[in-house]
Amino acid sequence: MNPMWKMFSCPYLENLRMASSVSPQQHHYQHHQQQHHQQNYSHNFGHIHLKDYGPEPFVVNINQAAKQNDYFRIALWTGNHLQITLMSINVGEDIGLEMHPDLDQFIRIEQGQGLVRMGERQDRLNFERRVYDDYAFVIPAGTWHNLINTGNVPIKLYSIYAPPQHPRETIHKTKADAED
Repeated sequence: MNPMWKMFSCPYLENLRMASSVSPQQHHYQHHQQQHHQQNYSHNFGHIHLKDYGPEPFVVNINQAAKQNDYFRIALWTGNHLQITLMSINVGEDIGLEMHPDLDQFIRIEQGQGLVRMGERQDRLNFERRVYDDYAFVIPAGTWHNLINTGNVPIKLYSIYAPPQHPRETIHKTKADAED
């Protein structure tokens, strides 16, 4: 069988083959480029250089990047319509009560635990949930929200904004830097 063809593992489709969208020449070129990258840009120690990689195509171990980050906030990827930031929230601290009128936000916690509070008004946060490692929550545009670290280790998370919330290459080393 041609190695460029893949079989479905579903028993109902076992006789169907799917053609790869990559030609043998492209496959050889991509394999050569991957070997070149591994030889010259090895990530053997698991360290990811944290910076804003947007708006170029980008692949990352987001769990590893989030856990590695010690900044309050750093933009990892900023495009025209979406932004990914990493955050580290110290024990007993919070993101800070905020509301984004024109964007939706997705947050996933990779380490730590906290309390998410949301509501339609700043003085009426009537939605509360405890969140832990591997939990995610969505904040609709126009919703007041805060995340408070209630654990004994920093919360490490990534956040996706659509559209972007912060300027390209944003780095806030501390919460105080973010508030300036």
